Amino acid sequence: MKLATLCYLIDKKENKTLMIHRVKKINDYHEGKWNGLGGKFELGESPEDCAIREVKEESGFTMIDPRMHGFITFPKFDGVDDWYVFIFTSHNFTGKIIDSKEGNLAWIQNEKVTELNLWEGDKIFIEWLYQDKFFSAKFNYENGKYIDHQVFFY
Repeated sequence: MKLATLCYLIDKKENKTLMIHRVKKINDYHEGKWNGLGGKFELGESPEDCAIREVKEESGFTMIDPRMHGFITFPKFDGVDDWYVFIFTSHNFTGKIIDSKEGNLAWIQNEKVTELNLWEGDKIFIEWLYQDKFFSAKFNYENGKYIDHQVFFY
């Protein structure tokens, strides 16, 4: 079992979301995909602690105001482990963007985000972030291919 976070920094003024194109890490399961910022929990972290740390490490933004939008279960996502991911957005962030070790960062127009090379399930749940929905979902993949999902909105 893996615990992780994903955080999407959204610039409301510019109507853009910060995304990372995963092209720099060796043996990256997400290689070539666009993702939000995030990663695995470290010992003792809350979901918010993890999101704040991961955003800082991957983008350079030193201060964010994470808002939880939901929780997603990805059974055997990598073929081995179940992943449990807390999903956040932040509209407030400060700091200076860095050259990330994970990939190339880019501000993408909100209406264009789902046109990127995303995991198929991401194209579904990212829309919920812009609709301000709180959710609990399960996305099923087999050998890296999206099968189906279930969701509950609250």
